[in-house]
Order: sequence, then structure tokens, then C-alpha cells
Amino acid sequence: MTETTPLSTPDKPARRPRPQVMRLTEAAATRVKDLMSRADSEIVGLRVGIKNGGCAGQSYTVEYAHDIKSNDETIEDKGVKILIDPKAVMFLLGTEMDYKSEKMQAQFVFNNPNQISACGCGESVELVPAKIDG
Repeated sequence: MTETTPLSTPDKPARRPRPQVMRLTEAAATRVKDLMSRADSEIVGLRVGIKNGGCAGQSYTVEYAHDIKSNDETIEDKGVKILIDPKAVMFLLGTEMDYKSEKMQAQFVFNNPNQISACGCGESVELVPAKIDG
């Protein structure tokens, strides 16, 4: 008989599961897989983050990841590995990454509940850290 460790004890309540920081739509996952298959070097995933700058103060960053850093938040969704800079996690909690292709443009779109405004040109956003219910 195998002995298991209980999730909670009278003196130590059970920890709630960590929320998934981001998820991808089918369109975004398909586009990322397509881009990764055409890359000219080995790609382990997609690195997503936040940088300061732009009219509204911040912007999303998306780039190929050639390695996994020890402090990356790693998410796998729909067959795609997403690596998130730990400084960006609180700004990205609950975000859905989509891919939109229209007549004159195609781009990744972030549907982020922590975004409180965006500049008129659409290049930068204002984000607040996620509120975590305790």
C-alpha cells in the first residue's frame, strides 16, 4: 500500500492551486506553432513580458526563447510553451493572448484584465498588478 501526503493538516491548511498566468486562443497557438516551425534556430518557446515605455507607460514584449531561465514562469497551453519574466507575472495574471489577422494587419492581441488604458496608437498600455483574493 502506498502512503500519500495529505494536502492539508489541522495545523497547515491546504494551499490553493496557483492560477495560470496566461492562456492562448486557438488562433494564437496556431500562429506561434507556425512561426516556431519556420525559425532558423532551435526555439524552446515564446517569451512574453512587459517593458516600460511608450505613451501609456508600458508595452508587451514577445520574442522567441532559445533557452529557459531558472526564474521563468513556464506555462504550456495548446502545445505551446510560454516563458514569462517573473517581474511581469502580476501584470499578466488572467491574460488571454489572441492572434488577429485583418485585411491590412496581423498581430498578437492581449486581452488583459489588468490593463486600465492604452494609448491611441495601440503600441503601449497602462497596467496595474493583479489583485489576488486571499
